Amino acid sequence: MATTPAPVQDRSAVRSLLRLWPYVRPVRARLFSAAFVAILASCVGLVIPLVLKWMVDGPIARRDPAGVWLGALYLLLLGFAEALLFGLRRWLVARPLTHVEASMRAGLYRHLQRLPVAFHDRWASGQLLSRATTDLMLLRQFLAFPLTFLLVNGVTIVVGVVIMLLQDWTLGLVVLGPAVPVVVTCVVFEKRYARVARRAQDQVGDLTTVVEESVLGIRIIKGFGRHRSQARAFRDLSRTLRGTELRKARLLATIWGVIVTLPEVAIGAALVVGVVQVADGALSAGTLVAFLSTALALRWPVESIGFLLAMSQEAATATQRFFEVMDEETEHTASGHATSGARTGAKDPRDTGLRFHHVRFRYPDAEPGSPPVLQDVDLHIRSGESMALVGATGSGKTTLTALVPRLHEVTSGRITLDGVDITELSRKALRAKVAMAFEEPTLFSATVGDNVLMGAGDTAGTADLERALAVAQADFAHALPQGTDTQVGEQGLSLSGGQRQRLALARAVVGQPEFLVLDDPLSALDVHTEAAVEAALRQVLADTTALIVAHRPSTVLLADRVALLSGGRIAAVGTHHELLRTNAEYAHLMSGEEEGAR
Repeated sequence: MATTPAPVQDRSAVRSLLRLWPYVRPVRARLFSAAFVAILASCVGLVIPLVLKWMVDGPIARRDPAGVWLGALYLLLLGFAEALLFGLRRWLVARPLTHVEASMRAGLYRHLQRLPVAFHDRWASGQLLSRATTDLMLLRQFLAFPLTFLLVNGVTIVVGVVIMLLQDWTLGLVVLGPAVPVVVTCVVFEKRYARVARRAQDQVGDLTTVVEESVLGIRIIKGFGRHRSQARAFRDLSRTLRGTELRKARLLATIWGVIVTLPEVAIGAALVVGVVQVADGALSAGTLVAFLSTALALRWPVESIGFLLAMSQEAATATQRFFEVMDEETEHTASGHATSGARTGAKDPRDTGLRFHHVRFRYPDAEPGSPPVLQDVDLHIRSGESMALVGATGSGKTTLTALVPRLHEVTSGRITLDGVDITELSRKALRAKVAMAFEEPTLFSATVGDNVLMGAGDTAGTADLERALAVAQADFAHALPQGTDTQVGEQGLSLSGGQRQRLALARAVVGQPEFLVLDDPLSALDVHTEAAVEAALRQVLADTTALIVAHRPSTVLLADRVALLSGGRIAAVGTHHELLRTNAEYAHLMSGEEEGAR
């Protein structure tokens, strides 16, 4: 299973969240408006204690029923205005934030398509899925609520404290007593919660990977009776995630306990001191009511600090995880290869066809000091020629074919098509010239026709589809329930291996490419179908330049010449019969006696 590389840097929560600004900037007007409306609503709520003070010291003290009713009307209007403003805030943020989430998800998907194959080899698919779903949902929730209310509650607390100090500064100091321990608790909590939140979100990605692999590999699990072991692995990961979530809950309970308890004790102390002052005549009853009402109105902004910080930390972690992918270099921005001066950029008119010029390749994440997969590969497939590539398992055949469309970049040396270095071509132009059929045929959740026509330009039509199906001997497609409009399902698992391989071959030839790279394209076919496909494929190979990975003599005989890859080098080149006579290793491979040969 692919793993997720560890994060290379540990950003603060604020620095991480600031990276969201390019996505938020298009909707900043509505977000700022929503924040202003929320602040206004909170300030309206702080006016209510002042109305209560007026009522207690005025109409109630004078026993004026008309004044009491007027005060009640004021309170009703203020409450209605506060509710209306908070409703307006939610309306302001709903549409723009769904747009932000959608644009980030679309950007992540586009970026994933442009990342090199080496990236996808390293990363677990579940980790990528969790970043595109759970993490982006967390970010939308953060932008909708915690981001606004960290600002709103901060302003509310400041305004409320000022109002309390203006009412009675001694009571204000009593209430402000817990401020220092609360701030210290928040700082400690932030650091600890950030680590646990990151661990939890990574574990969600691991769990997603297990679920995805279990669904895609359900035939293997059932076939080998491994459902209990898979369930056990899933249960272990679930328990690990549960433990991490409980750790988060304990941290949140701790900070919430501190944030709730200390202010409550302070309010109780202020109540005692205030009652004493009222009894002594040093403070009016209305002032004490207004002070305590303001203090109680600040309970929610203060108590919310705990879970707002928790949600902010989770959002910061989600942001880091999102940008861990977005910061990866795409194929278009990643550096090419070290050519040591071999690349000149000039076209050699004699260098037609497909040519490997002293190509060397090692995987970027290979162990230091390990030998390269390919070294000093020098091979020329002439224009219009078909070359079979033969070698033992692990000799680097598939890797060599992947270098042609630049699924991997060569470490040194160069590859040319009709004399032009492939790095001089855009990937779009290169892949329009080169078509591939992989050993493991991958089909998408689409119709048969759509899967095949993926290998052609936008102008391809029914005639091209029929021709490609005929070449690949894939006429079975017409017998499917809806013909070529039949949905093949995820991974094409509703079809047999041979049917999938024939559709993959049809996809490779439908665009009539100038260069064709086939990685053991007939391995899943029965003898009779293989013979029919070979007969049709010979017509295609007559009009293109082809490199064919082959393991069986019948496939080798499709090619004009054969290249033997051994130890990462081209050991011999010749016709099939020449190599049978002159090369013992090739004769051994073709005899089918090699232990472990594919």
